[in-house]
Amino acid sequence: MKNVDSERSISVLNKEERSYPPLAAFAKTALISGKAARAKLDASAAKFPERFWDAAARELFWFKPWRKTLQWKVPDAKWFVAAATNLSHNCLDRHLDGPRRNKAALIWESEPGEVRTCTYLQLHREVCLFANALKGLGVAKGDRVAIYMPLVPEALVAMLACARIGAVHGVVFAGFSAEALHDRLNDAGAKVVVTADGGWRKGAILRLKDAVDDALKRGAPSVRAVVVLKHANIEITINDGLDYWWHRLMAKASPVCPAEKLDSEHPLFILYTSGSTGKPKGILHTTGGYMVQTAWTMKHVFDLKETDIFWCTADIGWVTGHSYLAYGPLLNGATAMMYEGAPLTPQPDRFWSIIARHRVSVFYTAPTAIRTFMRLGDEHPKKHDLSSLRLLGTVGEPINPQAWRWYRKLIGGDRCPIVDTWWQTETGAIMISPLPGATAAKPGSATLPLPGIDADVVDMTGKPVPLGCGGYLVIRKPWPGMLRTIWGDAERYRAQYWSQIPGMYFTGDGARKDKDGYLWILGRIDDVLNVSGHRLSTSEIESALVGHPFVAESAVVGRPDELHGQAVVAFVTLKGGRVASPELKEVLREFVAQAIGSIARPSEIRFTDSLPKTRSGKIMRRLLREIATGGAVRGDVTTLEDFGIVAKLQQDEE
Repeated sequence: MKNVDSERSISVLNKEERSYPPLAAFAKTALISGKAARAKLDASAAKFPERFWDAAARELFWFKPWRKTLQWKVPDAKWFVAAATNLSHNCLDRHLDGPRRNKAALIWESEPGEVRTCTYLQLHREVCLFANALKGLGVAKGDRVAIYMPLVPEALVAMLACARIGAVHGVVFAGFSAEALHDRLNDAGAKVVVTADGGWRKGAILRLKDAVDDALKRGAPSVRAVVVLKHANIEITINDGLDYWWHRLMAKASPVCPAEKLDSEHPLFILYTSGSTGKPKGILHTTGGYMVQTAWTMKHVFDLKETDIFWCTADIGWVTGHSYLAYGPLLNGATAMMYEGAPLTPQPDRFWSIIARHRVSVFYTAPTAIRTFMRLGDEHPKKHDLSSLRLLGTVGEPINPQAWRWYRKLIGGDRCPIVDTWWQTETGAIMISPLPGATAAKPGSATLPLPGIDADVVDMTGKPVPLGCGGYLVIRKPWPGMLRTIWGDAERYRAQYWSQIPGMYFTGDGARKDKDGYLWILGRIDDVLNVSGHRLSTSEIESALVGHPFVAESAVVGRPDELHGQAVVAFVTLKGGRVASPELKEVLREFVAQAIGSIARPSEIRFTDSLPKTRSGKIMRRLLREIATGGAVRGDVTTLEDFGIVAKLQQDEE
């Protein structure tokens, strides 16, 4: 990657100068308080990383201790070698001998408004019952179980039950199509599918059992049974000898199921990520290392307190939901909030209503959602008492400074720190983030690698680039929560993650490091444009556009250009009440030129009511790139939230 600093392509996002020191009132009670405390922790973990993770592991329960903290030979890692543990036991049984026994583990609300609360003791019983139900269906240690469910407590029960008996769960997001489910069932060789009759989304019912039936008709020879939860109370087909009602299995099962003593490296879950090739990658995580890093990051990044009600808005179909809705809170004995439904249904203030009614104290969501709420107006959060909040978090993509400041002021009342977190499905847990009582925040920066994480910005030879210059974000040393392989494709794992820059984990993200050592994520490497020999990050142009008071959201892609190599095409959504016009296009083009430089001025601006996004809220720039070039939309689109948006954009193109 060229020295992009001299090309004026460092983002306005990265020119943010204002620093927000830790709030004194927050830092006073923080688990890690003050800059000096963090510096000391960072230095110790950098010098003795294995000792750091060893200490973190000792806070959890192990049936058998480890002989060695790390065994490493690129690209293969083993953490807590020869130890025996169980994630389900650590999430549940460990809390039953004290006051957490009757503490709420989970508060669930459905889109229609049903509310359920489940204590640790109740959740333990449900998990044991379902674990025995799975055993009754022939599920044994190492077998794969697909979970295709709405965001209901039973989905979490199914995950923990699999972990309890050593089955490998593969959660498939409930919005995925039958075709996408079929591909994942066959790739994993799933023995059992756990689903529901249906689930709620945007006031409608997703017919999940119908999708499972469709997937199995396409051919899934490994599937021996389908477990169906009656949730939406709709008519479905029950196939004798294959389909089993959840409630009937639970009624016959025993509530006693001791947790299996599993090797630290025993497979825990497979989670599929989409690629431009159309073939999803099955990311494999194992038990011990993932458990340790998830527990530590949950506790310290969110400065978790015994009284917190923690709400991560992600679905369990994504890694964020695995680590910070399901496992992270329970490993720490916290109370997790779970919501089944859309954030704007039935009204745009649904999230703020939930926070106010359930007194949520820690709120973790995506920048895309935050920008959507900004576009809808300040009046919606202002209707509700959000004083219970004490910490805010963001995840999924870099957050632009304007959205960061809105989030802090309107939602947090200028009293809540924001932890802007960077990590991936592959990393398993948060890698780069402020520690809220010890790290000064800069809007738009994920700040510093967490203790025990060796992240840097390098060129293609692996040499660190000068401060302020763009390069490739890499992880130089193994970490406990790292993926172990791509399911069924060890060579692809080696080639994609450990061969681009030999000896280093290649994240696929561009980044830069400022004078304070803060990391600024510039987006995916394939989202970097080359305009007349100048490399421009798409996120920098997007950040400039959303800095204009008329713009709610933007996505920038490149299209081939005979003169410049690539031309900048911007898709722009305006704030409510603003009218698209040719004049406004010129205003926005000049606005970008003034903010970054003339080289970044978009060649084309297209106004759109919505942008194509995954169901986890990420903008699908690959589809926009294909639309901008006039080509057909290809590759994996199973993660797309609303296919109508793509159809409308293609129609507008014609």
